[in-house]
Amino acid sequence: MSVACARVEQAQLYECGYIDKGIIPKFSGCDTGVAWFKNKGQWLDGRSTPESGMIIFFDWPDENGVQDGSSDHVGIVEKVEGGRVYTIEGNSGDACERNSYPIGNYQILGYGTPNLF
Repeated sequence: MSVACARVEQAQLYECGYIDKGIIPKFSGCDTGVAWFKNKGQWLDGRSTPESGMIIFFDWPDENGVQDGSSDHVGIVEKVEGGRVYTIEGNSGDACERNSYPIGNYQILGYGTPNLF
């Protein structure tokens, strides 16, 4: 579980007013964010096609290539096009970066689907 990436995402979401409005949970541990979305019925499996504004959670393989089913990293879905998910992630290579992954990538645990509109 990465606390740094969650803090970066929280700062961005706080600025938008989503945390104060209860649209997005305040969390520092990725698994806490996953649990919140699941409990609210606002969760999509990692094989799903997300939409812009969703919260993407990852389950990185360990040094033996094994995934434990827990979230290790979090980001925000910027857009989806051409079969890829484009994200903005804090603490990605010690920086805030844009990344992309094929839809359904094995490292994507799932998506929090906030009620933004």
